[in-house]
Order: sequence, then C-alpha cells, then structure tokens
Amino acid sequence: MTIKLGVVMDPIANIAYKKDTSLGLLWAAQARDWELWYMEPGDLYLAQGEARANMAPLTVFHDPEGWYRLQEREDHALAELDVILMRKDPPFDNEFVYNTYVLEAAERQGTLVVNRCTSLRDCNEKVFATQFPQCCPPVLVSSDAARLRAFHAEHGDVIFKPLDGMGGSSIFRVKQDDPNLSVILETLTEFGRRTIMAQRYIPEIVNGDKRILMINGEPVSHCLARIPSQGELRGNLAAGGTGRAQPLSDRDRWIAEQVGPSLRERGLLFVGLDVIGDYLTEINVTSPTCLRELNDQCGLDIGSDLMDCIAAELENR
Repeated sequence: MTIKLGVVMDPIANIAYKKDTSLGLLWAAQARDWELWYMEPGDLYLAQGEARANMAPLTVFHDPEGWYRLQEREDHALAELDVILMRKDPPFDNEFVYNTYVLEAAERQGTLVVNRCTSLRDCNEKVFATQFPQCCPPVLVSSDAARLRAFHAEHGDVIFKPLDGMGGSSIFRVKQDDPNLSVILETLTEFGRRTIMAQRYIPEIVNGDKRILMINGEPVSHCLARIPSQGELRGNLAAGGTGRAQPLSDRDRWIAEQVGPSLRERGLLFVGLDVIGDYLTEINVTSPTCLRELNDQCGLDIGSDLMDCIAAELENR
C-alpha cells in the first residue's frame, strides 16, 4: 500500500533550492513512490474536533528552474494521511502552537506526526539542552538583570540570546568590562519582561558550530561544522557561515548518546544538535536543516534514512 505523506511548510516557491532540507526529504519520500500532499500552516483547521486541511497533491523535481508542481487543492481529513512532516520554520509563536493543536488531533486519529506535537511545544530549542547539564557549558536562563549581570561577572565573556530566535538572530557576545552590558540586557529582556539565555562564551566557535543530525535518537555519521565568516561570532549559515562536513568526534558521539534516549522517548524522530567545541548548546526540534550539505559533501542519503525510520514506525503500528 502506498504511504501518504503530508508536509506542512513555509511556501515551497520561496525555498532555497540548493540547500533546503524539506525538499531533500520530499525527494526521498517520492523516490519510494510515496504520495505527497502539500500544506501551509494556514491550510490547517479543526471542524467539530476533526483535523482537516486544504491540501494539494505535490510532485518534486531535481531542477533548480522548477522544483515542484502542485495540483488543484482538495479538502481532506488529516487522518487520511499516514505521516505528516511538520517543517514550519520558527518563530515559535502562538500560531505555531495552534498548528500543533490541529496536528495533535490528527495524531489522536492515528497519523504519525514528525516530530510529535507535545514535544514540539515542550522542548524549547535552547532550554531543552539544559536538561543535559553534563553536556553543556555554564548556562543561565533568567529575566532578572541582576542575576544575568552576576553570571557575566563570574564568567567574563558571555553570550546572551533570546529563547525564540533562529538563524543566529539577536545573539550578543559581551566581554569583560563591556560598556554595552546594560543596554543589551535591557533590550533582550525588555526591562525584565522576557526570559533569555546566558551562556559562557566558547572560543572553539572559530572552528565551527557543529550540526549533528539525529534520526530516532541515533546520530548521522558526519556533522556540518558551520564556520563563522570573518568578523562574525555566529556560525549559522543564515548569518553567512560556511558549512564543512566532518566525521563525528568521540565527544560528539558521547553527547549524542546522552541525548538520544530522551529524543526517542519524546517521539522526536528528526533533530539537530548544535555543538561548539565539547559543549551542547541547542537542540533543534522544529525544522532541522543541513541535510543537503551533508548529503552533497559526504555522499550520504539522510532523507532516505529518515524515510526508513518512518516506514518502520508505521509498520510497528
């Protein structure tokens, strides 16, 4: 029986063809003759408690001039789909949460959602990492300026960042005696009304912010070290970093072993760990990227590996 796979994503017309991970996943599913259905967040709705969507049959192509074709939209119950990839990019706002409520109704009706909706809501990508303190650098989550100042005074060189950012947005490095400390804390916390993260600066960022992709709690063999551009402290590709694939180190594998069981328990089938030097800094659960770069540089087929995992999950049901 053909597997019906739906994807919820930002407009497919606007993706970056050369590096979009969602497109790579769709190619892998289509290569198995799975049936693809396309949705944007606004297409989801609940009717008398039933999860439904205005969705379109989708075909994807390996063609930078035209990588997709959508047929006429149809209204269907989400329970008609075997699996749904939730690939909406952050921001993680109320609309994202409302989308997970609709998808969770589909879960109750038997559809596999990747990743599980309760875990998407519960596992803030920055705070979730703090559940593994043995893997993390010194870190503080607070909105209190005095507490944040004390953390800075103790460690001297600190990264401050919001809890809901992506792509390296609004990240500040504050060195010892930096005269901008007060205004940075006022701006990020909105004068104590918003909780932020403080993290001891990790000098190894010059060697890259490593993205380790995890499939059902197991790491892919290589990671992507995202090297900051000249004069930058952020390695994110969205902030101009350069991606370099490399084998996992022993420490990388140890971190993956520490985190993996929790990912499996929470139904987080496709996740990206961010590691700088020897330290876990974030756990990306909403829309992990870097699949295409790793496939291209290492000859991997990570999308197919994830489809194997999804097929096994469906078989076990």
